[in-house]
Amino acid sequence: MLKVVIIGYGEMFTNLIAGALDANCEIAGVFRKEMIKYPPILRRLKDIFNPSLEHNYIKSYNLPEIEARSVNSPEFRKALLKLNPDIILVGSWCEKISKETYDIPKIASINAHPSLLPKYRGPNPYFWAIRNQESTSGITFHLVDNGYDTGAILAQEEVKIYPSDTGKTLKERTVLTARGVVCELLCALREDIIIPLQQREDKSSYYSHPEGLELDFSESAESNCALIRACYPWCEAYFYHNSVCLAPDVHSLEVIPNETSFEEAGTIVSTDYKTRTIGILCGNNKVLKMRVSLYNKFDRPFTGNYIKRELNSGMVL
Repeated sequence: MLKVVIIGYGEMFTNLIAGALDANCEIAGVFRKEMIKYPPILRRLKDIFNPSLEHNYIKSYNLPEIEARSVNSPEFRKALLKLNPDIILVGSWCEKISKETYDIPKIASINAHPSLLPKYRGPNPYFWAIRNQESTSGITFHLVDNGYDTGAILAQEEVKIYPSDTGKTLKERTVLTARGVVCELLCALREDIIIPLQQREDKSSYYSHPEGLELDFSESAESNCALIRACYPWCEAYFYHNSVCLAPDVHSLEVIPNETSFEEAGTIVSTDYKTRTIGILCGNNKVLKMRVSLYNKFDRPFTGNYIKRELNSGMVL
């Protein structure tokens, strides 16, 4: 039976735990982000009064937690040496793991990255894959090394991206896929030898955190729609009318043909203040129809009134 330590946070972390249990591994210890995010006293209070998904999941399976302030701290490495794991699994993490830490397990330290490496290295490939209108993404399990998502690949599986996908829905499917893949990987490591596949640097790409969130109506309606969907649930896309910022609703997007006489990109072709819906002509002569809100959350109840007073068909943003 493989002995595993799991590091991470969020849905990827919990699905790695589930996958390790599916593979009948012994989970010798877990380490969640809250251990480094909060001082011990505040974290214990949070666990009582506002427990996280990770905390509840760990407690439901009665898993042992490692107490430390960093994966690179002496106390964390001391705990690892005592636990003597075969494998460390990493599922979303905010620190670069040092060689002194990732070299401790007997077999390997393995990271779960939500893209088809070497494409889309970096912290939020969900956003960038949708933003760039990719048709597929995936999950990759690779060896941890000194780089960011650069280690040799042990297992990969493709995840389809649908035209209606948001960052949230793509993430949900990807982490569920990760559960099955990590189960198969751990079973294979227990029973056989896996030869790691080195990543091709000539095929690699790296993207940082979401940026460039302002809509550009000179681009296609599909490109703007993709940006809006990619942002959810982490942030919001936006655009300006004069100096007023507005945000589209990710759940009410429609790309339709331009059946008006307007030709200039950025022209408002329709408005409905009752539903807070506007249609804007984009660079490929298609209309992006969407429900919008004033960006400032305290102003949002007044959005309908703003549309009625300030926005008219024929106006160019």
